[in-house]
Amino acid sequence: MATTYLTRTPGSETNRKTWTFSAWVKRSSVPSNAGNQIFQQSLSDGNYMKLYFFDNKIYWRGTTGDTNAAYLVTNRLFRDVSAWYHIVARFDSTNATAGDRMRLYINGIEETSFSTDINPSLNYDSFANTTNPIDIGRDNVNNANYFDGSMSHIHFIDGTSYDASAFGETDANGVWKIKTDVSVTYGTNGFFILKDGNSVTDQSGNSNNFTVGGGTLTNTEDNPSNVFATFNALAYFGKGSALENGNTRAYGDSATSNNECSFTTLTGSSGKYYAEFKIASVGTASFIGISDIEYTILENNDGQYRPFTIMVQNNGVLNVRGSGYGAPTTTGSWSASYTTNDILQVAMDLDNNYFYFGKNGTWQNSGVPSSGATGTGGVAITSDKNYAFTFGGYGSSPSAYANFGNGYFGTTAVSSAGTNASGIGIFEYDVPTGYTALSTKGLNL
Repeated sequence: MATTYLTRTPGSETNRKTWTFSAWVKRSSVPSNAGNQIFQQSLSDGNYMKLYFFDNKIYWRGTTGDTNAAYLVTNRLFRDVSAWYHIVARFDSTNATAGDRMRLYINGIEETSFSTDINPSLNYDSFANTTNPIDIGRDNVNNANYFDGSMSHIHFIDGTSYDASAFGETDANGVWKIKTDVSVTYGTNGFFILKDGNSVTDQSGNSNNFTVGGGTLTNTEDNPSNVFATFNALAYFGKGSALENGNTRAYGDSATSNNECSFTTLTGSSGKYYAEFKIASVGTASFIGISDIEYTILENNDGQYRPFTIMVQNNGVLNVRGSGYGAPTTTGSWSASYTTNDILQVAMDLDNNYFYFGKNGTWQNSGVPSSGATGTGGVAITSDKNYAFTFGGYGSSPSAYANFGNGYFGTTAVSSAGTNASGIGIFEYDVPTGYTALSTKGLNL
């Protein structure tokens, strides 16, 4: 459960009628009936201005005296846990046109279809830019509804209404991206945080710095300009593996009979990719490896789909599950066994079609991931498939922290980063020659 949030209390009240909020956000979960708070400034439970996800829609709501005074709810849903969304909330109650007093932009496009559309009255004073606390990532009245995911490049503009083009732009490929040369007037209470890494120091020049009110604010290489793989909250085998830490920690099933697996949001069909896993608990059994997520087999006993997988169990046995229901094909002791706090390395060469596995800096089975077509110490895999990194397990709550290039295992940074010729991602050990992190830039090398 996410409990991290940022907070600041302005020293003076300024322009409550005109302001702009802009942020890039990436969701980690899509709860059906819970809120994921992005921004909130509140006097009390009935007097606030807030922006949040609920029922996978975006809600932008302002109340006075417990009455909805300004309220937009999108018709469309936002359920992609592999993507960053750029959200701009543009407020100007001085506008003579009622429909232009609240304007919401997603990835540069203005939303025009709302299931709820209540525009504020002319010159309505919102609860933004008051001397009440501002929280990023939490409902600061109920101390609940923490944002589950990542945020980047958060701007607040005091006194000016800007559209999305002030903060983003379209690249040569038609992709909406961060504008690095933002030129805006921030006003007295304006701020710019999370510009580079996890700094809450205001970059606007106003010194309107935030503090971390709770939890741990963890840096991540995953950003709107280079999206990294994470475990996919919408794709798993089993009853549903629990995910944490921005979907970089996965749990297997606590029962002894269900092997639950988590797969990454990104997959590769060509190229060479590397990832690391730190074991938190092996449970009764844990499995680390890769899966072809395109090829699935319906399990007759529980109605679930089982993918083709190559995984190494904590006892060192190699498991290869191909077509048909039943137990996987296994080897004898293919690898050294692993346990809590061991760091495991997985390399998938999708150009030469081999899988490699390492433990604490040593490649197992005398593997040489850079051996190319010879596949020294590797396991042959089928070509022209889409492979994801995978963690699975069962019994006594097996769990692992994945480092897909973010440079962290959970909230703990790698102890000493290894070499990485691609320059994409930060890992504990040296990345094999020719390999890179599984990310949007890595996929396009």
